[in-house]
Amino acid sequence: MNPWFLAIRPKTLPAGAAPVLLGMALAFADGVFAPLPALAALICAVLMQIASNLINDVYDFRNGADTAERLGPPRAVASGLLSEEAVKRGAWIAAILAFCLGQYLVWVGGWQIFAIGVIALITAWAYTGGPLPLAYIGLGEVCAFVFFGVVSVCGTYYVQSGVWSAKAFVFSLVPAFWSANILLVNNIRDIPTDSAVGKNTLAVRIGSRAARLLYCVALVLAFCVPIMYAVWRSEWWLLLSLGALPLAVKAYRSVIKFEGRTMNDVLLQTVRLLIVHTALISCALLAGRMM
Repeated sequence: MNPWFLAIRPKTLPAGAAPVLLGMALAFADGVFAPLPALAALICAVLMQIASNLINDVYDFRNGADTAERLGPPRAVASGLLSEEAVKRGAWIAAILAFCLGQYLVWVGGWQIFAIGVIALITAWAYTGGPLPLAYIGLGEVCAFVFFGVVSVCGTYYVQSGVWSAKAFVFSLVPAFWSANILLVNNIRDIPTDSAVGKNTLAVRIGSRAARLLYCVALVLAFCVPIMYAVWRSEWWLLLSLGALPLAVKAYRSVIKFEGRTMNDVLLQTVRLLIVHTALISCALLAGRMM
């Protein structure tokens, strides 16, 4: 496998893309879809995800979190396949490209988009870098919830419509819960190695059992959002989201009983849920607009 694929971690990129696609669907449903800002937002989101992954690869190695005992997929720097400097350059390139393309979104959306972009760049670095890495004090899931859920969906809607939408905020909670769960599964798997090096993730702080319970709560809440909105607004197309329920049941059973390296399967199941569930909601929004 190309070492840059290990560093970029393409299987995680849907966490960046899916919320933006949902924001596009919401804008289309409200009659404010704008293709160029939407496409720019999608590319920026993926670039930011790549930059974040590359930064994590470097700093987790520096902080001793990536060792031979790691249960997750191998990391490029820790495996010696890429140098720290090469991966840092890759992160800078991705971040600069996102920043440059983001200037178009600033031109469209104004200073609020600029502020969001700057905060997102700082957070991508501070997640595992800096004097007090956010991932090392139990705030990783909060960052995922905010930036790969609320900010992505609401920001995408805003650059197309020019207004902040309560409806977009409500639906942003769906990918927010899934993105937080993706990271939570990763951290449940790594409790033994993380705790050994002082990486006090949320899973380390509350323990494996409570973390698994939290995963299940977030799973249920992710499904409740479109169902409750469908009942409240009589938008019955949104019940299409229940098509992802078999995947959710499988993920629930897996997260309860799987341990160690087999948690990688739960990670993939959760990524698949993010993709399928948000895609079904997006299709339901599009169908409701066109029918």
